[in-house]
Amino acid sequence: MKPYRAAAIAALCLTAAPAIAAEPEEKVIQVPGFADFLAVDGSSVWATNKGRVERWSTEGKLADVAMAHPCGAMTVAFGSLWVADCDERTVSRIDLKTAKKIATIATGIANPKGELNVTAGAGSIWVASDDKGMVARIDPATNMVTASIPVDPGTYYLSFGFDSLWAVSALGQSLQKIDPATSAVVHRTKLGRAPGFLVAGEGAVWVQEQDDGTVARVDPVTGEVSGRVTVDPTLKYGDIDAGGGKIWLRTTAGQTFVVIDPATLAIRTRVGKATGSGALRYTDAGVWTSSHDVHTLSWWKEPGKIGE
Repeated sequence: MKPYRAAAIAALCLTAAPAIAAEPEEKVIQVPGFADFLAVDGSSVWATNKGRVERWSTEGKLADVAMAHPCGAMTVAFGSLWVADCDERTVSRIDLKTAKKIATIATGIANPKGELNVTAGAGSIWVASDDKGMVARIDPATNMVTASIPVDPGTYYLSFGFDSLWAVSALGQSLQKIDPATSAVVHRTKLGRAPGFLVAGEGAVWVQEQDDGTVARVDPVTGEVSGRVTVDPTLKYGDIDAGGGKIWLRTTAGQTFVVIDPATLAIRTRVGKATGSGALRYTDAGVWTSSHDVHTLSWWKEPGKIGE
């Protein structure tokens, strides 16, 4: 999909009613504790929990690995699960085949309250490492930090796409584009109130503006906001993903998640009941959501039919 051009649609802000769609089938899996952030591993999913990360399939738990305080969004890359530990201020590397911790990297953690991302791209692992404004770059060949990149204070949220690392500062209300070739910020975009989780995909960079209840679409070439969609009065503590020609937004109030058309910004459908905060990850076969307040994971199959 070609990048959206800010000059043509810079002022676009849609609140279209969702299309009528059949409620997708949900398989609910009971998960004791506090299952929260998710990372897809083939047909299974890893979830952070109290004192551990766990691997689940639709049939039950497959593995667990003890940690002090696993936190934030994780990533699967280089044959491993990479997850932040907010108590130890480190990133743990867990082998996917053995479900054993094989490395602990002292990075620092920018937000020890747990709202942050570990992400992968350009042959590296990235994590926001200091609240004063720093992102650590990890070489998976050595499990060492190879660069510390100055960013805006309060930068916690990361996503990689379009050959760049994208970093959001809620404090600075900024989206920062980082060039992995130079490990430096090359552009900043002004955002709305309390921006948080983001995803780079489906032709744009998508950012939750949590206090505004909106999702901003940013052109990855120009760095300009090319449109916004109003979802709910607030988007606190949700999650976002992209895939299958759609944007998938985990919400807290009103429903479990919504599906957004990336071209028109119309809300295609609102799915499920409100279950409190949690995470979301898309796959071609289905969508995973977590609901830690009610101690469940859910599997929504056939995502191609959701919102059609």
